[in-house]
Amino acid sequence: MLARLTARRLQEIRHVFCRPCTLQRDSRSFSTALNYHLDSPDNNPDLPWEFTNVNKEKAKEILSHYPSNYKQSAVIPLLDLAQQQHGGWLPVSAMNAVAKVVEVAPIRVYEVATFYSMFNRTKVGKYHLLVCGTTPCMIRGSRDIEAALLKHLGVKRNEVTKDGLFSVGEMECMGCCVNAPMITVADYSNGSEGYTYNYYEDVTPERVVEIVEMLKRGEKLPPGTQNPKRIRSGPEGGNTTLLTDPKPPPCRDLDAC
Repeated sequence: MLARLTARRLQEIRHVFCRPCTLQRDSRSFSTALNYHLDSPDNNPDLPWEFTNVNKEKAKEILSHYPSNYKQSAVIPLLDLAQQQHGGWLPVSAMNAVAKVVEVAPIRVYEVATFYSMFNRTKVGKYHLLVCGTTPCMIRGSRDIEAALLKHLGVKRNEVTKDGLFSVGEMECMGCCVNAPMITVADYSNGSEGYTYNYYEDVTPERVVEIVEMLKRGEKLPPGTQNPKRIRSGPEGGNTTLLTDPKPPPCRDLDAC
């Protein structure tokens, strides 16, 4: 199984690099998976980029958390701030700006941005929907969740809808397996000032379509479990055990032991 997956991935990589340059735009769809960069009109080092005045102050606050001789430790939160400002993705010029702030060579920032999957190096929608693909969520139907989203929005994974509102990606383990399956909505519709990142758990194919339609209408929906019969991570219908405080063990009283 592993050998087949490896062979398939190598074929995809060969296919990318064997395409003519005229198909550069299509090949960039793999840029979140492959550690390379191709200049384009909207993503090249010659484009000016800098933090807004508000975000410059936020950057100073972030830097204040680290010793002055370890500014590079702030790379991840500064990249996150830059991504929020730039509508959910990081052009190479934004990475260069972060490198200047932390006073390192740009390659040191590229290494971070290409390693962590939460940094998007191609455009995403104002609402970037991420479906958990780890085993517990997959067993609970995450593939059906993703299929419902892609069909409803009329896109493929990592594509952006024509209106620029939505994109769908995959994310590994969102850390709430007891409420599987789940999705995350990264909301870049209001820039870094109104940025939110919320989890929606116990979702169904029907519910994720409803979530998309609510976001289209500008409605704010409560994050967390979408199962009305559950409270947070509790069982449906409420607890059936541990309904009272447990009795302490007798040996807790050292004199009694």
